[in-house]
Amino acid sequence: MNPSSAATAAVEERAALLLAVRRAGVRDISVMRAFESVPREAFAPHKFRDLANNNMALPIGCGQTMSRPSELARRIEALRVGPAHRVLEVGAGSGYCAAILARLAREVVTLERFATLATEARLRLEGLAVDNVTVRHGDGLAPDPELGDFDRILVEAALAERPVTLARRLAPGGALVYVLSEKKAGEKRPRQRLIKLDFSETGELRETDMGPQSLGFAAFGVAQAL
Repeated sequence: MNPSSAATAAVEERAALLLAVRRAGVRDISVMRAFESVPREAFAPHKFRDLANNNMALPIGCGQTMSRPSELARRIEALRVGPAHRVLEVGAGSGYCAAILARLAREVVTLERFATLATEARLRLEGLAVDNVTVRHGDGLAPDPELGDFDRILVEAALAERPVTLARRLAPGGALVYVLSEKKAGEKRPRQRLIKLDFSETGELRETDMGPQSLGFAAFGVAQAL
């Protein structure tokens, strides 16, 4: 394939990816622009880079994956990130989600429990001159108190129960988005729901069910298409 044909193919692939995001129900223009401005291939492992603009999960090492873009976009849209917000991401992974959040927020802190992934994500973000993201190696479900509170928290992993302790790190008016995974007797796969948590004016923790959600896990080391 000559350079011009390769460039045309790349543009078409990115357009198809953005279309898949819109078909997932994402309508927030700022979220769409953030996805359009961040090259997913820059965060994908080299051997999967040619698949980066497909709407599929991609393995990134340590048994982790880059989420399917359409589902990632739904989580980010549900979070409603604004330009003045300080955001905590639990699970840096490849750094791709943090790069998108960086286009929407004032500051992003992303925590990754695997040191190798944390280092690689930091290097990718530095390579793209993303200067409002801090990558730290640590337990995202128990962030260091010195990090303070956050306006928005996004958990990039399915949880079996509400992360109440993590929700208490929200600043007033803040919100947390995560995927609740529940497996009932007789079911082969757990059911996953997108959940948003926030506090009422009286301090009561509120839960909003945002509908079905899949983290788009890759199986047997091969990314599965939507």
